[in-house]
Amino acid sequence: MRIAVTGSTGLIGSALVRSLLADGHEVVRLVRHRSRTGPQPDGSTAIGWNPLLGEVQRDGLDGVQAVVHLAGAGVGDHRWTDAYKREIRESRVYGTETLAAALAEMKEPPRVFVSASAVGWYGQTGDRVIDEDSPAGDDFLAEVCLEWEAAARPAERAGIRVVHPRTGMVLSTTGGAGGRLFPLFKLGLGGRLGNGQQYWSFISLHDEVAALRFLIDHDDLSGAFNLTAPNPATNAELTTALGRALRRPTPFPVPEAVLKVVLGELAVEVVGSHRVVPRRLSDAGFRFTHPDVYSAVLAAL
Repeated sequence: MRIAVTGSTGLIGSALVRSLLADGHEVVRLVRHRSRTGPQPDGSTAIGWNPLLGEVQRDGLDGVQAVVHLAGAGVGDHRWTDAYKREIRESRVYGTETLAAALAEMKEPPRVFVSASAVGWYGQTGDRVIDEDSPAGDDFLAEVCLEWEAAARPAERAGIRVVHPRTGMVLSTTGGAGGRLFPLFKLGLGGRLGNGQQYWSFISLHDEVAALRFLIDHDDLSGAFNLTAPNPATNAELTTALGRALRRPTPFPVPEAVLKVVLGELAVEVVGSHRVVPRRLSDAGFRFTHPDVYSAVLAAL
């Protein structure tokens, strides 16, 4: 297949591109710097786009059968100032609007548009088990996710199959929350955050990529799918798994009050709880390689 990918240099995007190329697929990367367009060293091709200006090199999408849209400012990359919250929102909504409009106007549009979302869609849910039938939340990230998913509707109205993978915390040593946690635990400086009882709905990077490819390949699947392992773990359980896998003590809990001082509003997400399960993905026949937190931690190492 010929598959276009945004966010192709990020944690998930880079792993997805490697997987697709390894299996002989043709990959088109959408990049914001036109100086980086053209053939790439790994065999992919890059075309230009500017999501904030609504621009995309449309002829570069000719013949594309699937588009995977992963681009967006990292939620945990910076303190949540008003300016950065605006960047989080605009980078997702404007980029999705730009792509959805471009795809809808193609003479031969792709058969599927996999447009990323996140488990933040549900808001803070405590210890209740949440699946795709659960209602949306009402906090900042939930509002962003609602707009993010709605921005893909032009593609859906044009008859393109649209899928929204609502991804949880991807466990990896090379990026995301794991990229920050693993080094601390390796140094023996890890510990639970807050009271540790908040649920973190995680997924291994391997299973994330496999699930995205599963959603691309199955023409009967559309709508929202939770991309989380079937056994969500509390922060305390993740802390124990990291300490066990790395053979390090985990003696340094971080009180919630300290997190609020250091992280500001972002601390709400860190100590918040999302107990999300992948009901629709499991019902569709997807099988997780790393269904529990310890196996996911080992896979990351």
